[in-house]
Amino acid sequence: MKRTLAVAIAAAITLQVLILTGMVAVAALPLLTGTEISVRTQPIDPRDLFRGNYARLGYDFSTIDVAELPAVPAVRVGEVVYVTLRQVENGLHEFDSASLAEPESGIFLRGRVQYSTGEQFSILYGIEAIFAPLEEALALEKELRERAIATLAVSASGRARIKSVQGEI
Repeated sequence: MKRTLAVAIAAAITLQVLILTGMVAVAALPLLTGTEISVRTQPIDPRDLFRGNYARLGYDFSTIDVAELPAVPAVRVGEVVYVTLRQVENGLHEFDSASLAEPESGIFLRGRVQYSTGEQFSILYGIEAIFAPLEEALALEKELRERAIATLAVSASGRARIKSVQGEI
């Protein structure tokens, strides 16, 4: 009886550790294997009062016109959307197209529809905030008052992580 209980407790602990390790590995995968791209940010209030030294970021492709996505089937809040990016002459990546189906090639981001105004969709990609120590957060706050360049690591499945953010030169 004691042995069975000990085995069950050990199995439960092992399962929890494996799940947490898997979550960390999935989150870090774009940073380890992803393609590095640079995108321009939009000015947003740079400090998140509830989470501390997190800088909130917005992108030109955070809102897309309703016409960019097919009307049938109707796009709903929470639906996965794929936004394809193209590299422009200054080396930055910008919005190219949007789709409900995962593109077969190219650089694209996987996001979710946050809300719709009827004319535009707001899309979240998981790259809308970056943590910085207090000194860096204060410097970042000054840089983000206008526009900045974010360097992203994008995996083959479209998941992205922020590598760095710096003021536009």
